[in-house]
Amino acid sequence: MMSNYEHIFNGDLRSHERVVLPFSAFIASCKSYLEQLSLLSVSSHMSNSARDKEICEETCSISLDATDRLYLAQIPIYSVERKEHCSLQVLKEDIQTPAFIANKCISSINFWMNRARSRSSTHYDPHHNILCVVSGQKEVILWPPEACRFLYPMPIYGEASNHSAVSIEDPDLSVHARAKHMKEYSQKVILNVGDALFIPEGWFHQVDSSDLTVAVNFWWVSSIMSDMVDHMDTYYLRRILNRLVSKEMDRMLPKRSSLSLNKEENSQDDESSESCEESDTNSKSTKVGLNGDKRTILGQLEPSGLQLLGKLISLVHENLEYIGKCQYTPTDSNDESSETSNQSKHIPNGDDAPLSVDDTLAQMFSSLEPLALQKILLVIAECFPRTLEALILHMLGPAAAEVLTRKFDEMEPLFTKEQQEEFYKKFYSVFDDPAAAMNAILNAKETYAFQAFQNVLDQYVGAQVKRLA
Repeated sequence: MMSNYEHIFNGDLRSHERVVLPFSAFIASCKSYLEQLSLLSVSSHMSNSARDKEICEETCSISLDATDRLYLAQIPIYSVERKEHCSLQVLKEDIQTPAFIANKCISSINFWMNRARSRSSTHYDPHHNILCVVSGQKEVILWPPEACRFLYPMPIYGEASNHSAVSIEDPDLSVHARAKHMKEYSQKVILNVGDALFIPEGWFHQVDSSDLTVAVNFWWVSSIMSDMVDHMDTYYLRRILNRLVSKEMDRMLPKRSSLSLNKEENSQDDESSESCEESDTNSKSTKVGLNGDKRTILGQLEPSGLQLLGKLISLVHENLEYIGKCQYTPTDSNDESSETSNQSKHIPNGDDAPLSVDDTLAQMFSSLEPLALQKILLVIAECFPRTLEALILHMLGPAAAEVLTRKFDEMEPLFTKEQQEEFYKKFYSVFDDPAAAMNAILNAKETYAFQAFQNVLDQYVGAQVKRLA
């Protein structure tokens, strides 16, 4: 291979070209390179003055000609798939397969040699690998497969799909923000003459070779891949995607935090509860009959639950007021006003909008044990039904919906089937259309899962998708 970028070689065909030359010509070039190195070293020692050294460097320096950008990369000595195209098959007699892989199905044995220093860019291989250094030195940086998301793999449909898009030495964090974590997962190994390194299938590695380095590697198929039958590929793909999406959904969840309120906040929450009570009373008649005085029902909550209830009510009312202001437009018959009105149905993301309402709700739900959350939801359904309706139909975002439904799942083992039915009956009876409420929750939950799916494709496949309306 001849690189277009000095000494760096990657899998993209646009970055290099394959050239044909006799092996003897390359070896002669290497010998000439050694002679120039020796001459440069001797001349440097003989030069006394700084000017002499400068002249020496100008006359005796080794130019980076095309030969220095050549890399005998992956030249087959043995190949199961390309037996007739093994250019260096004659070297097989000089190679002894390591005993610990003698019973493996070797797919290929390859020869690697460079005249001047070179680098194989960060990539992974679909085979297990033993890399053996015959001459020179190699520096290998390794990353396990789970570090893939920090290395930004190239799109899976591209020519260099197994290569990273990140510069290891100088990553552009404005483009590859996750790359700041890649060093935490890396390991560096120096291989000298006679050293061998096992690089497992799927492990990313960058290899820097010193001048005149010779290496041989052995590739063999892992048992996992050899046991995977073709007709199950689509099933395995869906299973793996499901597993990655599930992990990403867990990673995306807001961190659980304990919400503490001071006396001033308690006072504000009491006022919010009273304001909400008045608002709910003045709204259309509620469907759920109240068992006793509202304050008696509120008294069933623990102090921490009562504080969080007030905080939740405040959040709902503040944001409903904000949405109301955004939706107000002067009466006008032009299309622009009508479009503005229709677009304002969702909470804006501008500087004046409330900061991350969805995350705030998700943290509130996450901070509560399932039983405590159930009590709060029942109290809201009994005392403030219109607030619950606004919360679910107008404010519930993807993250909050995901946390809420997870809490519902955690509640189920704690109650009998009859108790579960009674809870859901009271919860959904608040809504004029219970099916619309359930759809609002499930739609938000699916939006959360789709965001996780997008992240998985971006991080591990190098592809981006949009959700169809």
